[in-house]
Amino acid sequence: MLDLYRRIVARFPLGNVSYMFAYGSGVKQQIGYEKVEEKPDSKSVIDLVFCVRDTQGFHAENIHRHSSHYSALRHLGANLVAQYQELLGARVYFNTLVPVHNLGVTIKYGVVHEDHLIDDLINWRHLYLAGRLQKPVTDLVKLDDDSRLKIALEKNLRSACQTALLLLPEKFTAYELFYAIAGLSYKGDFRMIFGENKRKVHNILQPQVREFFTLYQPIMKQLSQYIAVDLHGQEPGSRKPAIVFEQDKSGEATRYHLRHLPKELCHRLKRNAACRGDYADVVDYLAVAPLLPKIVQVSVNDIVWRSSIKQSLKNIATAGIIKSLVYSFRKAQKTFAV
Repeated sequence: MLDLYRRIVARFPLGNVSYMFAYGSGVKQQIGYEKVEEKPDSKSVIDLVFCVRDTQGFHAENIHRHSSHYSALRHLGANLVAQYQELLGARVYFNTLVPVHNLGVTIKYGVVHEDHLIDDLINWRHLYLAGRLQKPVTDLVKLDDDSRLKIALEKNLRSACQTALLLLPEKFTAYELFYAIAGLSYKGDFRMIFGENKRKVHNILQPQVREFFTLYQPIMKQLSQYIAVDLHGQEPGSRKPAIVFEQDKSGEATRYHLRHLPKELCHRLKRNAACRGDYADVVDYLAVAPLLPKIVQVSVNDIVWRSSIKQSLKNIATAGIIKSLVYSFRKAQKTFAV
């Protein structure tokens, strides 16, 4: 499958692409789809994201090569397309339902400027692509260990883990941890009301628990002072074997997690907490607040709700009316899927 993804991206202008990845049900196994290792599921679209250093340059060359991928916006020129990408929504430009006839697949691809992706990863400005990168993806570019993107990607995973710890009790299973992490970018998404399978998080997680564990293992080592793992534990209330975690729920540990959350989430917590003062005062208040998990969840949902609506409205113009209707119909079918 990796060879297929590389053959797909080889047709795009990659000169100023600093990072790219593939994700979604056409790339990572989900319940309800054929095994992706064998061939692309006919129901799936392969999702790709290109992170670029020069947005206008990428679109100019890509419109020249693949004008049919774009809606009527292409007639306004690469400069306007770039501005539309960088000034609205979650600062991502998507071309959707693009057939790659010689390979027999359909793709959707997004374009994001490197600075905007890093901002989302570190600060959770939109928790949009940051949310997708909190789950296993297939990297198509190897990053240097000291690159800005590599550091930002790790910070995003750490933030996701620490946020999940604030939502969870003292003891929990690996499934519960990764369910909390995977759900961060879905619970506030308005498309979960109408446009996605209600069991989306479970369907993503269940076949990928090991991949989640591999992805977050380095983060768990970094947080080993606050979280311990028993690889041979049992599910609470049963004797089923399970990976079980136990975390430090002291006020000191809670303050540590709260102090290291992304900037936008801190802003939302400050607004949603019934406490006046600066963020240091909010941290002291929330560290002992019984409703802390609910306040954290509402604050995350605030970010996701806003960005999911704005980006979805933005995507109508980038896809065009016909593709938008087809894509929306396919998403609506998932709402009623078992």
